[in-house]
Amino acid sequence: MTSPRGRTEFGRPAGPAPAAPLAGLTVIDASTLFAGPFAARLLGDFGAEIIKVEQPSGDPLRRFGHTHHDVPLLWKVLSRNKKSVVLDLHEPEDARRFRRLAAGADALIENFRPGTLERWGLGPQVLAEVNPRLVLARVTAFGQDGPYAHRPGFGTLAEAMSGLAAMSGEPGGPPALPAFPLGDAIAGLHAALAVLIALRARDVIGTGQVADIAITETLIGSLGAQLTVYEHLGLKPERIGNRSSNSAPRGVYRCADDRWVAVSAPAHSVAERLVRLVGRPDLGDEPWFATGVGRAEHRAVIDDAIRPWIAARGRDEVVDAFEAAEAAVAPVYEVDDVLADPQFRARGLTVDVPDAELGSVRMPGVPFRLSATPGRIDWAGPPIGAHTEDVCGSVTPARPTAGEAGA
Repeated sequence: MTSPRGRTEFGRPAGPAPAAPLAGLTVIDASTLFAGPFAARLLGDFGAEIIKVEQPSGDPLRRFGHTHHDVPLLWKVLSRNKKSVVLDLHEPEDARRFRRLAAGADALIENFRPGTLERWGLGPQVLAEVNPRLVLARVTAFGQDGPYAHRPGFGTLAEAMSGLAAMSGEPGGPPALPAFPLGDAIAGLHAALAVLIALRARDVIGTGQVADIAITETLIGSLGAQLTVYEHLGLKPERIGNRSSNSAPRGVYRCADDRWVAVSAPAHSVAERLVRLVGRPDLGDEPWFATGVGRAEHRAVIDDAIRPWIAARGRDEVVDAFEAAEAAVAPVYEVDDVLADPQFRARGLTVDVPDAELGSVRMPGVPFRLSATPGRIDWAGPPIGAHTEDVCGSVTPARPTAGEAGA
């Protein structure tokens, strides 16, 4: 039944599907590798036109990771829904074409070292003269100022300098870095959010602005209260492997069939159900069991109760028993397990995207769902320069601005 407002249920329009929520926005992605391109990809998933500007040598991402028939697969995923344009920004004519692109764009994402755009005559002041409503998102390791601003840097440096590596790894072992570009992904999320906030602010103040996104700072800000705890209590995070300093049990446990499960019980009620399941309800009566920190301080006692119970059973039996007891558990998946999982399959986790080079490319779908204006993936990462003529040929030379006149 259709509601009086013309909707069949919350957030779902009764009529034809509306346009993508970011349709009509044009974003220039002049960044390379991961953080900036990840931000642009998120915007492109929801309908923004993404113009990927590459130097003639191409984004280094094209030479990163695995290939299939000499076609880079990570490029296909990270550059989906983007139009590839080749411009040599060192050259005055291509810099002029870039300014004309910027004149019609809503946002520009770049991750050159601070000062690079300025040397090319494409700094914020020039771009603001060309297009006062342009949002310029600048993604770097350390930000646009400060003593480290001109250092080259990637997510790995942020993972090291944020404190993440120091708190990761086994007790007594070396610091551990994540096995994927976590720092870049988090910075990309922040950059996409910064662009959307700045575009919303443009509706209020009437002009664009510069968004300064430092990979180090976005990761530090994502690590919780470690700085506050140190300032007030003088405590530093310690390497405790897969365990937690705030609750127990928490970790991975080997099953009888040599597969693994992950267990987490941050809530007191869940922890109580878990120790009852493994035959140790007496632990729930201990005074220290009542708080997460108390359980963390006695994690060895809890692990001694849980580990042999899990080790005596196959993974499927463990998962079934935990679910029946309403205790939190998850199988530790490898990539083939992810693809086969019925929950992920039911939700359409992956999609087959048409591609001129490979026929189609299987990749993760849009990472979150909007009920009324869902995102979509129309094509995988394109060959280099595939859209240069279409995009730059459609850029109408505008009336020269002060920035153009001085070019």
